[in-house]
Amino acid sequence: MACDEAPTPDEAALPYARRIAHDKLSAAVEQLGDTDGQWILAADTVVWVEEHRVPLGKPADPDACLAMLQSIAGPNGHRVTTAWGLATGANDIEVHVETTRVWFRPLAAAEMNAYLRTDAWRDKAGGYGIQAEAASWVTRIEGSYTNVVGLPVAQVLTRLQECSP
Repeated sequence: MACDEAPTPDEAALPYARRIAHDKLSAAVEQLGDTDGQWILAADTVVWVEEHRVPLGKPADPDACLAMLQSIAGPNGHRVTTAWGLATGANDIEVHVETTRVWFRPLAAAEMNAYLRTDAWRDKAGGYGIQAEAASWVTRIEGSYTNVVGLPVAQVLTRLQECSP
């Protein structure tokens, strides 16, 4: 399911996540065709900092990852938003947004450099996965843990139960 994930100029994190989740869902609906009433789920997760409100994306190299980690490890924390959608067809698409706030403990330069020598940061929004090495960095979260992992499971299941006959 091809989907152009490039942000538009000055596109803020929330509209970006919402657009990408919708586009992924539309592409899945187009590819799968008639689902006979079965639900299709698609999602996109972005990391952002309040002051900037633009998605940080996935770091291209260790230097980009270091810059991201430094920007999200501040005293105000950062946000992780997952836009997720459900559809049964082209005319039945809904997109929801869940945001979780995350705080890291101060990270020493040696610790960040050791992390950057691993591949753990690759293909991760914001350069980290809360379920892996970065778990030891987190001092507090407000919101859904599974949202930070990449899908707010409780919220998705609640919506699916609401839609059940």
